[in-house]
Amino acid sequence: MDPVADATEIYRLTSAYEFPWDFTRSLELALYRTYAVPSIGRLLAETAELTDRAQKRYDDTSLLLDAVVEHGFASEQGRTAIRRINRMHRSYDISDDDMRYVLCTFVVMPRRWIDAYGWRRLSRHEVVASTVHYRTLGRHMGIRDIPESYEEFEAHLDAYEKEHFGWDEQARRVSDATLGLMTSWYPRPLAPLLRNATLALLDEPLLRAFRYEPPSALIRALVRRAVRARGRAVRLLPPRRAPHFARQNWEIKSYPDGYRLADLGTRPVPGVRGCPVRHTGGSAAGPGQ
Repeated sequence: MDPVADATEIYRLTSAYEFPWDFTRSLELALYRTYAVPSIGRLLAETAELTDRAQKRYDDTSLLLDAVVEHGFASEQGRTAIRRINRMHRSYDISDDDMRYVLCTFVVMPRRWIDAYGWRRLSRHEVVASTVHYRTLGRHMGIRDIPESYEEFEAHLDAYEKEHFGWDEQARRVSDATLGLMTSWYPRPLAPLLRNATLALLDEPLLRAFRYEPPSALIRALVRRAVRARGRAVRLLPPRRAPHFARQNWEIKSYPDGYRLADLGTRPVPGVRGCPVRHTGGSAAGPGQ
C-alpha cells in the first residue's frame, strides 16, 4: 500500500487493528495537553463543555474524529462528521495557530506514545500515512500553513509548546475536570491512585503549566514500567482479526441507545463567537452510525 495514496486505509489498519488501546490513550493525552495553552484552556472553560459535560464532550469528540477514520473522508459519515466539527469551531474565535497546534498533537503524540509503550514501534510507512491522514483532515477543516512532514509537525509542536505553555486558572479547571472524568470510569476507591498514575505519564512542561506537584520518581518509574509491560504482553497475543473503533470503547457512555453523527457535538448560538455554549445538540437517536 502507498502511504500517501492509501494513507487513511493504512491509518485505519494501524489504529483499529494494531494499536486500538494505544491510540485511544495517546489521543486522550494529545487533547489533554492542549489545555496547557491558555487561549485553548480558557475557551474550553468558558464553554463549560469539559467542566459541566465532560463525558458527553469526550464521547462526541471521539466519535466524530473516528467516524472519518472508520468510513473515510469521501463517505457520507465522514462528510457529516467533518461538517459538524467545522460548524462547532466556526462558532468561536479560534486562531489558526491554535488549530494548527491541536492538529500537530494528533500526529505527534500517538507516535511518541507507541514508540514508548506499544508492543512495537510504528513503521515509517505508518508514520507517513498518519501524517498524510491528518494533513487531509486539516485541509477539510480549513487550517492554513499545515506542516508537510512528520518531522515538521513535531518541530512545530515542540516550538509552540515552548512558547505558549503557561499557567491559567480556568485551564486548570478543565484539566482537573478531565482527570476526574478519567478516574470516574473505574471504582471510586481507585480514584486517587489513578489520578497519580495519570500524572506520572505527563511530561515536566505539562505538569509545570498546570502547577501539579510531580509524582515521585518511584511512582513515575513504576507506572511507566507497568504500561511498557502491557505492551510486551500484547506482543504475545495473536493478531487482531476484527477492527476496534472508538464507538466500541467502553469509555463511551453517553449513547446507550445509539446516536446520529449529525446530532453530536455542541450547538453554539449563531453569530456569537468566543462565548459560552448556550445549549447542546438533540438527544441521541437511531443506530450507532
